[in-house]
Amino acid sequence: FSISIDSALSADEKSPNFDFLEEKKNQKMGASEFRFFLSCDLNSPVTFRIEKLDGTLPVENSTDSGVVFGAEDKRPELYVECALYIDGAPFGLPMRTRLNTTGPPYSWNELITLSSKYRDLTAHSQLAITVWDVSCGKGQGLIGGATILLFNSKMQMKSGKQKLRLWQGKEADGSFPTSTPGKVPRHERGELERLEKLMNKFERGQIQSIDWLDRLLLKSLDKIKEQESSKHGNSYLYLVVDFCSFEHRVVFQESGANLLITSPIGSTNEFVTVWDTELGKFNPSEHKQLKLARSLDRGIIDRDLKPSNTERKSIQRVLKYPPTRTLSGDERQLLWKFRFSLMSEKRALTKFLRCVEWSDVQEAKQAIQLMYKWETIDVCDALELLSPLFESEEVRAYAVSVLERADDEELQCYLLQLVQALRFERSDRSRLSQFLVQRALQNIQLASFFRWYVAVELTDHVYNKRYFSTYDLLEQSMKKLPPDVNGEDGNKLWQSLVGQTGLTAQLVSITREVRNVRGNTQKKIEKLRQLLSGLLSELTYFEEPIRSPLTPSVLIKGIVPGESTLFKSQLNPLMLAFRTEDEGSCKVIFKKGDDLRQDQLVVQMVWLMDRLLKLENLDLCLTPYKVLATGHDEGMLEFIPSRSLAQILSEHRSITSYLQKFHPDEHAPFGITATCLETFIKSCAGYSVITYILGIGDRHLDNLLLTDDGRLFHVDFAFILGRDPKPFPPPMKLCKEMVEAMGGAESQYYTRFKSYCCEAYNILRKSSNLILNLFYLMAGSTIPDIASDPEKGILKLQEKFRLDMDDEACIHFFQDLINESVSALFPQMVETIHRWAQYWR
Repeated sequence: FSISIDSALSADEKSPNFDFLEEKKNQKMGASEFRFFLSCDLNSPVTFRIEKLDGTLPVENSTDSGVVFGAEDKRPELYVECALYIDGAPFGLPMRTRLNTTGPPYSWNELITLSSKYRDLTAHSQLAITVWDVSCGKGQGLIGGATILLFNSKMQMKSGKQKLRLWQGKEADGSFPTSTPGKVPRHERGELERLEKLMNKFERGQIQSIDWLDRLLLKSLDKIKEQESSKHGNSYLYLVVDFCSFEHRVVFQESGANLLITSPIGSTNEFVTVWDTELGKFNPSEHKQLKLARSLDRGIIDRDLKPSNTERKSIQRVLKYPPTRTLSGDERQLLWKFRFSLMSEKRALTKFLRCVEWSDVQEAKQAIQLMYKWETIDVCDALELLSPLFESEEVRAYAVSVLERADDEELQCYLLQLVQALRFERSDRSRLSQFLVQRALQNIQLASFFRWYVAVELTDHVYNKRYFSTYDLLEQSMKKLPPDVNGEDGNKLWQSLVGQTGLTAQLVSITREVRNVRGNTQKKIEKLRQLLSGLLSELTYFEEPIRSPLTPSVLIKGIVPGESTLFKSQLNPLMLAFRTEDEGSCKVIFKKGDDLRQDQLVVQMVWLMDRLLKLENLDLCLTPYKVLATGHDEGMLEFIPSRSLAQILSEHRSITSYLQKFHPDEHAPFGITATCLETFIKSCAGYSVITYILGIGDRHLDNLLLTDDGRLFHVDFAFILGRDPKPFPPPMKLCKEMVEAMGGAESQYYTRFKSYCCEAYNILRKSSNLILNLFYLMAGSTIPDIASDPEKGILKLQEKFRLDMDDEACIHFFQDLINESVSALFPQMVETIHRWAQYWR
């Protein structure tokens, strides 16, 4: 439902305050539009959550007032009773929570669902809530009760958290008006009540979130709570109840009632509320017109239709839309009308399939027939057809048939997202799962990564059955493989993969043992080597070679204790040297206690973008090191010999001095070989662009690493898609030391750096649909920065591509971004604070 404020007043009738309202209308959560549901249309049961009891229960016993609290030697056993009252009379059966004996604090966090439905409520519906104590031996002890109206004075249903003050020693009164109102009287409300009201709005998304400012507010809120509790001496008890929040506000209306204007519109400056019940509902006239326009009988006529110049321009504009853009009714009608003339345009297929009314059997059938006659789409567009927007099994099967054209290297670029796309399939043994298993059987590297990606999702409570089915299909299919040229049959091949799981389990137990060691880092390293040489000596030489989880084509035979160590940090990650079958070695970092799925996603994107740039003959010397999440809080990373910029600047004063040590050249600029300097400039440019597009946050000199040959790269991606724990982050991380290593902002090398940045940015913009489609397939994942708000994250990513600009405009735009980042002063101050924090760690 939408109602415009302008419809209530004419231009001459606007009040003096209307200018203020006009300004508010332009804000993100403006007042120009009020969307709502009617309570009489909600057929779901009344639902709310009993969260916790705040305050301290009195220790003394009292029988005069009916209050019987447990003495000090008795632990209170509390439960909450909830009853619905409509117009002062009980309605339905009361509901009770479970007993809580674990307090204080007493926290139930229990969902209560009443037998009554929202449509049954009246304007004077109340919830009577009483807290009881059953630890008193004889009978039940009454703690207190409170009553709350479900609709406010504006006839809007209350939502979010509500803090009710209990009337101690009184049972909740359901009569109207009630004698036990849970609302704090207006004259007693202080700063705490005001802040809690704002906090409620914030939790419902009505106040914009700013991470660093929110944390400061929460700390201040805790202090105010302490001050208020000391002021009142904990004399009050409060019960926190969380009411259900809907997508829009819920406005009270009785079933079958006529909505009339409350008062005639006169010449006054007062606003008049007009409820329009028809908006947003099914419109038979529009539906009939749409059916006539799409009538199958018109198919013969439509075959010969050709768009005019204006229509052709409109179609081309629609085809350039990103996959996240929703098509309007007119745009959908336009594409349907000229569907036959668009069949030679492969980019148009995904847009055409969005126009189809899939609930119409005949229309869906015609669309499927056209789909198979259409010009074959590219693999990146096929990924869009696997998104949750497309539920048709025929469409998803067609997308898989297009994916079959991709080689193993390209398929590995999308494998992580394709495993996530299994969530959107209609069945457990879908065409997509069968395709992924078949390709995995043909390539051991794909098989290893596919097994891990599926295994990590087995803990998903919603889709675990589907992932178990896919895992079982992979296992059974691989075990049936005949022996290869080396005599290794499918069963042995599967065991070489399953051995990886056993290895990670042992590494988890080693990490726990090492963390429990008291003392400095050196003592923990000694304990690690002692474990590998003693109690867990079987890890020094494996019974059977295991495929490396990070590089499955490499077989590892054991761990070299003398070359293994750990890093000085809170989680104490292990750095393990593995002995390979060809008598070489490979070094791997194992972390427990950190969710590496986000790092895995970012590094996959770096690898993909590196591939896209190289296809355009632009090698920016990136370092997409391997990352594999083996669980939600553990995983492995490839060890790249390098040093952080913080270490380099601490020991060598400048990046230039450090590179001169490894690649000196007296005759070259800055005393560094031309190759090393070019590598440094290119890698700086590549990561500047990629971290900007992906919105990588929390950049500091400790997670910017530099190799001996001049390759700069980023690690630790705990914040992506615009999230950053630091205030006022620059658009990209480009510190002054990096610019100085290029000769300063006026040098030709810095100009070359900016040229590489702009070239890379425009190349990646051409593949924006591919990158957006991959992130769209991740929308259902539980990765923190995506799961918090998938739609918002993808829109932020889309904004970074600036698809509204041409290439030339983007060059100027990106150069301005670089200048803005270099001149940013505040991040340098934060960097200094971070160094102090690292020093005292």
